[in-house]
Amino acid sequence: MKPAKEARVGKAAPSGASTKPPAKAPTRKARRRLGRGSLVLIATLFATSGMIRFGSGIAEAFATGSESAHSAEPSAGADCVTEPGVLMMLQEVQAREQKLAEREQLLTDRSQAIGLAEKRIEQRLASLVEAEQNLAKTVTIADEAADKDVSRLVTVYENMKPKEAAPLFSAMAPDFAAGFLSRMRPDASAAVMSALDPQVAYSISVIMAGRNAGAPQQ
Repeated sequence: MKPAKEARVGKAAPSGASTKPPAKAPTRKARRRLGRGSLVLIATLFATSGMIRFGSGIAEAFATGSESAHSAEPSAGADCVTEPGVLMMLQEVQAREQKLAEREQLLTDRSQAIGLAEKRIEQRLASLVEAEQNLAKTVTIADEAADKDVSRLVTVYENMKPKEAAPLFSAMAPDFAAGFLSRMRPDASAAVMSALDPQVAYSISVIMAGRNAGAPQQ
């Protein structure tokens, strides 16, 4: 009987060992919760890494775009400046603009000169019209004075004796004598014509008849 007790005593747990009962296996609900939590954590990690990559890609794109823009600007300007065709076109355009400006200036000068010439012509025309009017007045005055003088001479010749007036009319030109005789009274002119030389009287008569030939007859 003693050996059996010793054997039981040898199988007993040592004094330093824990006397807690063994842990129970996790249930199905606990396993499901653990699985869902791990999936959520993994998805969050993937999303975070994707956002980080996307942000870095955008930053790189902006950086490369700005660098390309800065590098492209001077090259484009250099191409525009160093392009021979563009420079020739610019020179032609500038030359045409200069020619147009010169033509406009010429047209402006010509228009001003034409305006001045028109003003001078108008002034000259006005002065000519005034001079013509003054001349017409002078001629009228002279004609009136001459007519008065002729009328006085006609009166003088009418009051002269035919024998005394005949030598004067013979010395006159036939046209001049015909003018005086045509303005004299018929009896006085007839007396003078009878005292003249027949050839002279005939010439004066022809001139007087020719003056009245074109007069209208009633």
